[in-house]
Amino acid sequence: MGISWLKLIICFFLLLLVVIAERIIHYFFERRIKQRGPPETGTDSVASFLDALNKPLSLFILVYGAFWSFSPIFATFKTTEGLKVVATVASNAASLTGYVAIAWFAYRLVVFLEQYLMRKAAKTDSDLDDLLVPLVGKSLRIFVVVLTASIIIHSLTGLNLGPMLASLGIGGIAVAFAAKDSIANFLGSLTIIFDKPFSVGERIVIDNYDGVVEEVGFRSTRIRTFDGHQISIPNEKVINTTLENIGRRPFIRWRTNITITYDTPPDKVEKAVAIIREILDNHEGMHHDYPPRVFFNGFNDWSLNIQVTAYYHPPDFWTHQAWLHKTCLAILRGFENEGIDFAFPSQTVYLANDDERQLKLRLLRGDVSETPS
Repeated sequence: MGISWLKLIICFFLLLLVVIAERIIHYFFERRIKQRGPPETGTDSVASFLDALNKPLSLFILVYGAFWSFSPIFATFKTTEGLKVVATVASNAASLTGYVAIAWFAYRLVVFLEQYLMRKAAKTDSDLDDLLVPLVGKSLRIFVVVLTASIIIHSLTGLNLGPMLASLGIGGIAVAFAAKDSIANFLGSLTIIFDKPFSVGERIVIDNYDGVVEEVGFRSTRIRTFDGHQISIPNEKVINTTLENIGRRPFIRWRTNITITYDTPPDKVEKAVAIIREILDNHEGMHHDYPPRVFFNGFNDWSLNIQVTAYYHPPDFWTHQAWLHKTCLAILRGFENEGIDFAFPSQTVYLANDDERQLKLRLLRGDVSETPS
């Protein structure tokens, strides 16, 4: 076969040089990355780029270095009947792994680019880029995977995918019809991006689901409910369903009815209204364009009604709840000090012949006819 011990020793020596070279390059990259800061934070673009390149480059060097180290032996195989296939398989395996290493680097580079753009988008006031950047990142990742798969198929089989894809024009109509829901969802995602009915991080209510938007994808929008559940709603349904964007409300309105008993005299009714108005006067979170409103406005079946309306700024739910807690306690204490009783659902039964409702009875005497004896 023409393979001497000297040739084998030289091949393994070359392989050892390749491994040493790979380790030196890997060590250099790791050191540079540590000097510039952890790549996970994304604060240093050079460190992130070197981190994306490090492992794919090591794989590329090892695979092609090993193939180059044993190339004298593979050259012998090519001239030996029955062993040509070994050289062909080794060459194809090296090429395949090289394509994978390049695609791996491209994929990691896209992830780095997406993270970089997300940090830039977070510094802008526009919400459009917050939705657009993830979609662009997903599109580029899919493109890298599809392109790599096409190159590998072409390399292994020799098939030219261009004419094959062109011949699918007629079949594409059937595919498009079968995938009409997916196309509708994709167009829905574009509508969400450019119409901007909501942004990532905003609280919305849609289709009886109340939660915070986490992500807008090609097919669906994901929201996180307050129970911790993640809900995925198809984008086509999102754009065709009435949506309430709570995250964009300018304030939180508090409207309640405070009911007091019917035996409360008018002076105390006025006092109750004055107590509430005094508590809400220039209250925390009040905007001068939205003053509180307090009115005695009705007679219920079992109570006198005082309607209270107040607006809290900014619309932070838990801060509003804390203010509401203090306000309700202040009203409770104010009513207690003045002897004003809250009403609760009740019924009053009046008995006849009491002091205010004397019962009058009249006995009717009928005619008594005399019977003949």
